[in-house]
Amino acid sequence: MILNFFSSRGWQQWDVACQPLIPEGMPVLVDDDLVFEDGPTAPRATVAVNRWLRELPSSGAPAKSSWANYARAVKAWAEFLAGRGVELFGPRERLKQALGSYAEHRSAGPVEKRFAPSTWNQHMSVLSLFYRWAVAEGHASAEPFTYKTARALFDGTGRDVRVNLAMRRAPKPHVTVKYLEPDFARLFLAGLKGLAPDGSQDTGFRGRELARNAAVGGLALATGLRLQEFSYLLAYEVPALPARPTAVPLPFPVPEGVAKGRKHRTTWVSYEALVAVHQYLELERAAAVAGSGWRPPERWGPGLVVSDADAAGGRVNGSRRPWGSLAPAERRRLVAPGGGSCLLAVTSTGAPFTAWPRVFERTSDRVRARFEPRFPHVNAHRLRHSFAMATLEFLVAGHYRQAARLAAEAGGDAALALYLTKADPLLVLRDLLGHSSVLTTEKYLRRLDTARIYREAYEAAGFGLGGKAEARPGARTELTEVAT
Repeated sequence: MILNFFSSRGWQQWDVACQPLIPEGMPVLVDDDLVFEDGPTAPRATVAVNRWLRELPSSGAPAKSSWANYARAVKAWAEFLAGRGVELFGPRERLKQALGSYAEHRSAGPVEKRFAPSTWNQHMSVLSLFYRWAVAEGHASAEPFTYKTARALFDGTGRDVRVNLAMRRAPKPHVTVKYLEPDFARLFLAGLKGLAPDGSQDTGFRGRELARNAAVGGLALATGLRLQEFSYLLAYEVPALPARPTAVPLPFPVPEGVAKGRKHRTTWVSYEALVAVHQYLELERAAAVAGSGWRPPERWGPGLVVSDADAAGGRVNGSRRPWGSLAPAERRRLVAPGGGSCLLAVTSTGAPFTAWPRVFERTSDRVRARFEPRFPHVNAHRLRHSFAMATLEFLVAGHYRQAARLAAEAGGDAALALYLTKADPLLVLRDLLGHSSVLTTEKYLRRLDTARIYREAYEAAGFGLGGKAEARPGARTELTEVAT
């Protein structure tokens, strides 16, 4: 089976009356014999698969990367079935037998064919969605999965959910969260700057674009932006510096054009990280793009020339466009009024730079080899997890400090209980990270030492009120019990 990706370029020369409705970049599956039907009324199963794929953008999967993942999951399953003589829309008993064989193949088959539990569960979710659609549309009479009903409870509300029995047990979400502790985060930022752990110059390293790498790496760590979000951020979209330094986090809008699911949100950034970005913009980046003759290569498509640019948008090839409407593929083709790319990060020639996985990998390898053997491999998502953990501790500590003040002032636990029902750090972090559900954000809370944070917050509140740490007999014991 062949997996291809649709492009409408040159469709005017095709023998069609109008441009096809297939979205750009949509995966298309074709059987090896390049035939879609065995007769006038006998379309192949791949025709149904392609119809399902074309409906993904309007059925909860707007990201192109998701389309490709869905197509590969169905392709792998269909190829396995074909090799065992089972039809994709065959009878239920045959499909169930094939599913059992497929599970064994992916868990104990050839090494290169095995799936990790998370990958297997992802494929099962995709196939479950596909078969439910196929049954509803009349392409299939049954699906290979067996379900049980479970009761899910969240925030005091229960509901029945269907659980696919083909799913494998996987590590708890809080076990799989990989993040940098504060001392390792400082090591990583120093490595991006070409510095040793003590802040001195690393004489054994001759790196380039250190200001750029440190500014963008620090921005990722201070905002929790995803790889695509900071890789394709435009220089015009960086918020202005406030008039004075502040310890309060600053709002950082994330444009919908690069956000997951094209959902605009606002995260925050520290003043120090924003200063580093502005210094890079005003010095190294300004020198790199000034008079640059860079133009996007032909394989990217024609260049998009920008004029009259401001924080909200600019004229792109003469037409006013808001930056938020531009997708990553369009952003990397933008040519700034004075020359060079419009992306935040550029090379020394003014061309756009997006190879951040390589930068982070090389930096972590160097830190591990030269300074700290325990230093982990760092990627963009580890930085996002690090932001989430640091932010949650910041939120929870402030939350508990306020709760402790209220409890001390009221002389009882009633005020504490009232406050804890009025604010929720998880909801704040959910919005900063752009999660659809607080259940996704909850995994960070399980890694947090809330007992320590609660105890420190109470002690700080006790001394901060000008009284003794032990505000009343037994208070420390009660608060510790609540925290645990």
